[in-house]
Amino acid sequence: MRVVEMNDPAFGIERGRDQTLATEHGAGTEPRAEEIHMGHAVEHRNDHGVRSNRRREGVGSRSQIIGFATEQNKIERLAQGLFESFMQAHAVPSAHAVPSVHAVPNIHAVPSAADRGPAAYSYGWIRPVAHGDAVIGSHGRLFDLIVMGRPGRAPQDPRMPPLEAALFESGRPVLIAPASAPQVVGGNVLVAWNGSTEQTRTTAFALPLLREASEVTVLSVEGGMTPGPTGEEFAHYLRSNAVAATAVTAAPGTRTTGETILDHAKSHGCDLLVKGAYTQSRLRQMVFGGATRHILASATLPVLMAH
Repeated sequence: MRVVEMNDPAFGIERGRDQTLATEHGAGTEPRAEEIHMGHAVEHRNDHGVRSNRRREGVGSRSQIIGFATEQNKIERLAQGLFESFMQAHAVPSAHAVPSVHAVPNIHAVPSAADRGPAAYSYGWIRPVAHGDAVIGSHGRLFDLIVMGRPGRAPQDPRMPPLEAALFESGRPVLIAPASAPQVVGGNVLVAWNGSTEQTRTTAFALPLLREASEVTVLSVEGGMTPGPTGEEFAHYLRSNAVAATAVTAAPGTRTTGETILDHAKSHGCDLLVKGAYTQSRLRQMVFGGATRHILASATLPVLMAH
């Protein structure tokens, strides 16, 4: 199983042209002149026909750009050091130390799956050629699971566009981690069933986790369903796939669907929520709200999502 944890600094995600320079050049390396867009020269011809160039006022200088790029490189190196130290402290091997088929000179000498033994976790620090949020959607296709932090409004919080790129472009499930790491994940799982295609696909991704869980609740919220199977029917399907699932229907009262789901998860001690992302369109959820938006904004437990 391959898992990738993606954060903006590690993957060179653009927050502006300045960070692009930071990822394309080493610390202290001067960018090419044509890459500097914080100001531009203006040709001026005086009364004697002599041309001269001057820079417009109010624009950043070359030294400011280089200084910003250097600072970004320092931040990335610090993040990389923390990431690698964490992996080493937990005995996770580097991807470079794990043998691969491509490293074997004679392809016919590659051992069988039985001889190789179980798959091993590994880690790596990747700096892709492409920049921007789209790299998460494209590179994430190489992994079984993408792990990202929950977006927020604070400056230090992850942004929403990288998460949406992972959900809509990778074809992979996304595990959204809360700010505080839980002690246990996947023991008591809540499946937020609404009858939709998105929820069906997300739950299918989660089946390996659901089979290992000691308790799985299929929660349906009155008024929050789409045309499709009932919660009891879906719980029966899960039980036929070796999942100890129980169906529950909740009345929201004055609460929204998203609030009802999170309230149930909290009151029943759930440590993982399985939720299909954006059953309604993103635009509709931005204007009118929706369960996905509320859960992304308010969840304090890990959430497994897919679209």
